[in-house]
Amino acid sequence: MMKLPEFCVKYGVSRSAVYREISASRLRVTHIGRSVRIKVEDAEAWAASLPTKGGEAAND
Repeated sequence: MMKLPEFCVKYGVSRSAVYREISASRLRVTHIGRSVRIKVEDAEAWAASLPTKGGEAAND
């Protein structure tokens, strides 16, 4: 699992953008107390679902 700041750095997104993705149910998270954690597999699934330059989501 990674902490929110680690996710932001790794994927180059802002904290606000991450919370928008969470609110839209596009990114799954786990709450440990008040801390937000993201499973590596959920982060990778989110990244894979993003549109590519051609406008389509990557399908592996």
